[in-house]
Amino acid sequence: MNPRKYVNALCDLNFEDAFNPYSSQCPVHDLANAATLRKRTLLAILTEATQRDVDSLWIGRDLGYRGGRRTGLALTDDIHLDSCANRWGLEVQRPTKGPPIGERTAAVIWSVLASVSSSIVLWNVFPLHPHERGNPFSNRAHNSIEGKIGEEFLAALLSMLRPSRLVAIGNDAARVAQRVAGTREVFKVRHPSYGGQTEFLQQIQALYDLPRIWVT
Repeated sequence: MNPRKYVNALCDLNFEDAFNPYSSQCPVHDLANAATLRKRTLLAILTEATQRDVDSLWIGRDLGYRGGRRTGLALTDDIHLDSCANRWGLEVQRPTKGPPIGERTAAVIWSVLASVSSSIVLWNVFPLHPHERGNPFSNRAHNSIEGKIGEEFLAALLSMLRPSRLVAIGNDAARVAQRVAGTREVFKVRHPSYGGQTEFLQQIQALYDLPRIWVT
């Protein structure tokens, strides 16, 4: 599968109580062409990644309503959208209107990535934004059906990008990563939310031999 076919397949995903940022528009926060912009950005990143030696794939659980729902990029909020694009030599347009919104997890992730020069692709077990019924601006864990589809997309992404190793952020991501990794090494790290920030930073610093990182 090539990046265009992959992204087109993502656009076709449709689940109840899950927002697909590549084919749907948020009536509150999105520009009129937001889905097109998110699809275009993801396609450009994946296309660029296929032309490089990808060091690792960092895997979270789901897109969040303050982050990936808006940007279409895993573990990336409005504030760090340009940072993500710049890593791949791209210029992109933010697909949301109004002031840029930050996400705590994204802030921690990108505080680390600022010190890592390796080619790293960010992804999630479930590539859409699952939310509570009747509340699109909430987060929930994906269910078993969503997880199965997400695992298939993750396996296809590994086949396409061929990263050297996987970094699983949190227990849910680690369980799936172990199933799809094949011969690749999986590094499980603590999720930075819910009191895990310090441990996460220490684990990533050790993995990439980084100096101490402070997040405000």
